[in-house]
Amino acid sequence: MDDRDWELFLLPYEQAVEELKVKFKTMRAELKKREEYAPIEFVTGRVKKISSILDKAKRLDVPMTELETGIEDIAGIRIMCQFVEDIRWVAQYIRARKDLTVLYEKDYITNFKDSGYRSFHMIAEYPVQTAFGQKIVLAEIQIRTLAMNFWATIEHSLNYKYRQSLPTPIRNRLKTAAEAAMILDNEMSSIREDILDAQKSFEDDASIVQRVLTDIHRLYFHHMITEAIESQDKFNALWQNKDFDGLRQLADDVKRMRKAASRTIEEENHER
Repeated sequence: MDDRDWELFLLPYEQAVEELKVKFKTMRAELKKREEYAPIEFVTGRVKKISSILDKAKRLDVPMTELETGIEDIAGIRIMCQFVEDIRWVAQYIRARKDLTVLYEKDYITNFKDSGYRSFHMIAEYPVQTAFGQKIVLAEIQIRTLAMNFWATIEHSLNYKYRQSLPTPIRNRLKTAAEAAMILDNEMSSIREDILDAQKSFEDDASIVQRVLTDIHRLYFHHMITEAIESQDKFNALWQNKDFDGLRQLADDVKRMRKAASRTIEEENHER
């Protein structure tokens, strides 16, 4: 082992992970704001532990002087999706980005490993702005479904426990579990449109509730106390009955009252 300063060595990788997490989360939020479907469910990231870097370097016969190019996943990002189809969408979004360069891809979904492991990997160069200038680091971006991620997390823990030498019974049961995860993904894909319609309906209803309550609260700032109290009473009754059509109508009514009050205030200020 060399005598490098590991904290200093890992610093740009830590920066890369934090920046990429923010960027992919922002991409998800932007798609949501545009009322488009967001194929990203959530994003995580990690910097490889020093012990894992050393183990992998030994396993791949990577010299300590070539860690930056020989170990491609020191910085790792995981993007989770609901459906297998979403993985292709996310990969396309990443390929189109100008702030990183995809070097190559490894499709373990079409060509899954003998162990049952499935995931889509992209190895990318990412520029980090350090205090002493720009530094290019390698980052591995893994894109997978929730089912794939659950299986891979368990498999990783078991491999660590058994030092990469899984007993045959456990290896066989893991393969069976991988097949079950694949069946689950396929079943979810077969009813994908129904799931998305249900999720959109839920989000629309939640949005209406937030909009109504926000506008009712604003009525108080316009000194429309009576209207605010009456609107709140209507909301309580409609919410109790889960009458979302009525809530949509109430949302429109409260919005009109709020806008009328705002116009009145503007006119009074103008006259002054």
